[in-house]
Amino acid sequence: MQHIIDRFVSYVTIDTESDANSDTTPSTAKQWDLANKLVEELKQIGLEEVTIDDKAYIMATLPSNVTHEVPTIGFISHFDTSPDFSGANIKPQIIPNYDGKDIVLNADKNIILSPSYFKDLLQYKGQTLITTDGTTLLGADDKAGITEIVTAMEFLINNPEIKHGKIRIGFTPDEEIGRGAHYFDVDKFGAEWAYTMDGSQVGELEFENFNAAGAKITFKGKSVHPGYAKGKMINSMLIANDFINELPKKETPQETRGYQGFFHVHHLSGSIEETVLELIIRDHNKLKFEKRKELIHKITRKFNKQFAKQFGEDIVIADVKDQYYNMKEKVVPVKHIVNIAETAMKELGIKPIIKPIRGGTDGCQLSYKGLPCPNIFAGGHNFHGKYEYVPVESMQKAVNVIVRIAELTAKGDYLKKETTAKK
Repeated sequence: MQHIIDRFVSYVTIDTESDANSDTTPSTAKQWDLANKLVEELKQIGLEEVTIDDKAYIMATLPSNVTHEVPTIGFISHFDTSPDFSGANIKPQIIPNYDGKDIVLNADKNIILSPSYFKDLLQYKGQTLITTDGTTLLGADDKAGITEIVTAMEFLINNPEIKHGKIRIGFTPDEEIGRGAHYFDVDKFGAEWAYTMDGSQVGELEFENFNAAGAKITFKGKSVHPGYAKGKMINSMLIANDFINELPKKETPQETRGYQGFFHVHHLSGSIEETVLELIIRDHNKLKFEKRKELIHKITRKFNKQFAKQFGEDIVIADVKDQYYNMKEKVVPVKHIVNIAETAMKELGIKPIIKPIRGGTDGCQLSYKGLPCPNIFAGGHNFHGKYEYVPVESMQKAVNVIVRIAELTAKGDYLKKETTAKK
């Protein structure tokens, strides 16, 4: 346990916040700090073919220790943290033998992690939790996943009696801003399939995710002295507000769950002359996803028609771009890769929680690049904010799942079962 704690803390105390406004890869230079550290650590524990490219993508190999042919599999995590909340000067707090009561994250600021609000905490009574100090996020998304992969590889190296095929590992930058798989070289990685260790609570196993798009909508206005503005001023901020009110009120993140899609306004800034609205569009169903995008264009046309005479040109400009698609289409044809992970969890006494991801992972894009890639729990909760925490026991269980997947793949039993089932 202490080994996992020390490794995790050494990762999260390095600031790797990504930046969506940057056009470099990685999007922030500080991501190199952890990337270079990981490269050295992978070499130290004994992995082979450790590489890092000019965009900070890391790959390494654990060679097979069996003589029969075994599919090459992979495990992938990202080392950037979300720009939604500060990732600088993270000071993790270790809470041993959690008593099920409120945890004071920051007494000065009266920031409390309470099971009365975050009920999942009660699942971990008696366990060791790692929390924030209330001023930053923690970075368990996805440095818990990196910790688990490195620890599992180290365990397999130190225990050669555990049989496994060739395993490839990959660590990526900029996942939090949707670019984690953009420069991932699937051919170089050379795995038949992989797993992202990027889920939340113990047991999560996901092979469905949102279809995703982002929209940047620009509103134009006309600034006139307010004392003489009658019939002349066009306030772009008010137009943006009216646009938001045209969206379905109950189709927001806080009002939806499961397979329900949403529109999520996440940035709004402007002046009388110009306002920029940024939102994301999400839906598991491809047809509904297309209808959501069309609604944005429909509202845009409505506003432009309404102000055509007064403004003389389009007052609203909508730029809608697809970001990623539901991996289900690519994973279902090779469903045995999900079955292996499910079997591994069951054999370890972990109840699989198979559900759609209300978000996306590198695995979504990688699946469409030819590397089917379901998502497995990393153990953390309340990602992207000051209430983030991770139970150490959950990370230990994730390590065990990785090891067991490697064993099951080497045995090949899943293929025999699949062939029998088809017959």
